[in-house]
Amino acid sequence: MLFLSTRTSVRAGAFMALILSSAIASNDARACACGCGVFDVATSSMMPGGQGGTVFFGLDYQDQSHNWAGNSGSHSANNDDKRIRTYFYTAGAQYMFDRSWGARIDVQLWDRLFVTDTNGGGSSPGLQSARWNGIGDVRVRGIYTGFSEDLSTGISYGLKLPTGNSTFSPKNNPGLIDSDTQIGTGSTDILLGAFHRFAITPDNTWSGFVQAQLDQPVLIQNQYRPGAEVNAAAGIHFNGWTLGTVQVTPIAQIIGSVRGIDSGANAASPRASGYQRILLSPGIQADFGRFSAYADVEFPVYQHVNGNQLTGPLLTKFIVSYSF
Repeated sequence: MLFLSTRTSVRAGAFMALILSSAIASNDARACACGCGVFDVATSSMMPGGQGGTVFFGLDYQDQSHNWAGNSGSHSANNDDKRIRTYFYTAGAQYMFDRSWGARIDVQLWDRLFVTDTNGGGSSPGLQSARWNGIGDVRVRGIYTGFSEDLSTGISYGLKLPTGNSTFSPKNNPGLIDSDTQIGTGSTDILLGAFHRFAITPDNTWSGFVQAQLDQPVLIQNQYRPGAEVNAAAGIHFNGWTLGTVQVTPIAQIIGSVRGIDSGANAASPRASGYQRILLSPGIQADFGRFSAYADVEFPVYQHVNGNQLTGPLLTKFIVSYSF
């Protein structure tokens, strides 16, 4: 995942980004697009605006219940997996030590429900479910924004650490959960990202941004290597609305994501992993004093997946932050 900063910046002309994504895997008749990369670059309030810090809490949500194959929907009978519903609770902090250098940490708690047919689509479906929660893979990043005086361009670099449980197994059905459905991937990943924001009108009433991130697994466990992922976002926002002392900023974003194929002996099915995706996302941010609240909804308008995979009709994000 990637977040290129965190410091509320409607004032600094900062805003934007989002992405998408979902992981994937299972045998051809058992696959699901899971993951949280889509929530990592879609937080306008998380771009730095100068020296200082930000603490934040976020809630992201996705409910994957639509089976998809190639470029279109596919009958649910073609995929043993039926539903993956996940709440992602994120707590984090970012601090810019000066105008050029900073650091960030994101810690997630996942709450996941998984439903699958263990009878392989037979005449008597054997629907089994599991619900579990736990700490996800922690992300630690450095930030550099010293390319220009206005901090409009920056990069991030860091690691996704294998802190999430990648071997969870329900007591009543030990073989139910596949590698792609676990909360943790078991891998250590290199995270590289970049962003640029810019004024569209001379008075900065209309502004824009572009952002991208690479998540590349490098060290793996349990003979499972998740596919590498690239996410990118572009957007515009309007800075001219106020309600009393609250500044309100509407945002329009387009997000693209490409994920590679899973590999390794414990990859549920390489033939049913990997995807390309485009989403449109309206969002809004409200700034009041040192506090900021941000929300968006992400709608896929194009999806191509390998094999059969579960997708969701929309994804939602909400984050509140405090700058100091």
